[in-house]
Amino acid sequence: MMVHFRRNIFFFLLAFSFTYTPILNAQSNSADNLPTYYNHALHFGFTLGVNTSNFIVHPTKNVYQMDSLKSVIPKSGPGFNIGIVCEYAFMKYLAVRFVPDLSFAARSLNYTFDTPKDTSRGYVVMTKQVESTLVEFPVDLKLRSERLHDFAAYFLAGGKYSIDLASQKDVNNTNAQNAVVKLRKYDYGVDVGAGVEFFMPYFKLGFELKYTYGLNDLLIHDKYIYSTSIEKLNSKLFLFSVTFEG
Repeated sequence: MMVHFRRNIFFFLLAFSFTYTPILNAQSNSADNLPTYYNHALHFGFTLGVNTSNFIVHPTKNVYQMDSLKSVIPKSGPGFNIGIVCEYAFMKYLAVRFVPDLSFAARSLNYTFDTPKDTSRGYVVMTKQVESTLVEFPVDLKLRSERLHDFAAYFLAGGKYSIDLASQKDVNNTNAQNAVVKLRKYDYGVDVGAGVEFFMPYFKLGFELKYTYGLNDLLIHDKYIYSTSIEKLNSKLFLFSVTFEG
């Protein structure tokens, strides 16, 4: 249900932008609120957002031959973001957008094992929770449309570098039962998104949907099956945010 909701928002933003861009180019550049907003190249603000984070699991080739393990399935979890917006327009419709933020993310990995034949239940699921507190440094190129009165739309794409302040990379796993899935402290990836902006009397209000795909293998491999069953572990995140810029 959450996946369909995010997908519907994203396609709504795309359709909205494509529908209005030709009209924006054809109509007058009249503006009711903040008429001189784009006379200034540099703008600041802040952003608040909710996210859904998850993993992309690349299992090892012989994963289903390992012990009694049957599958490794990631499960997404909710989180939120708070950050600062810095935007510099070096061309009329093109800007660099830097939004350093603090992100709280939660997700899990579900490991399904066969149980001994003499038990009534055929399988058991072990859930490993992974929570992160991330300091993120995304830099994006933003391509915006012309203003239609107090409305504009935009697309953006770029990259992001992250530091996990809650990383358990130094945890010493002593037994399989209580072993944690250890992740690296640093991650980097690419992101793409779209948004709409409304010019209010004293500030610009924006709504944005962004998808981020991590390129770094986050998993720290040790001797336990929770990591030996996975060849590579990447992050992914959907972020819906509200921005306030002056």
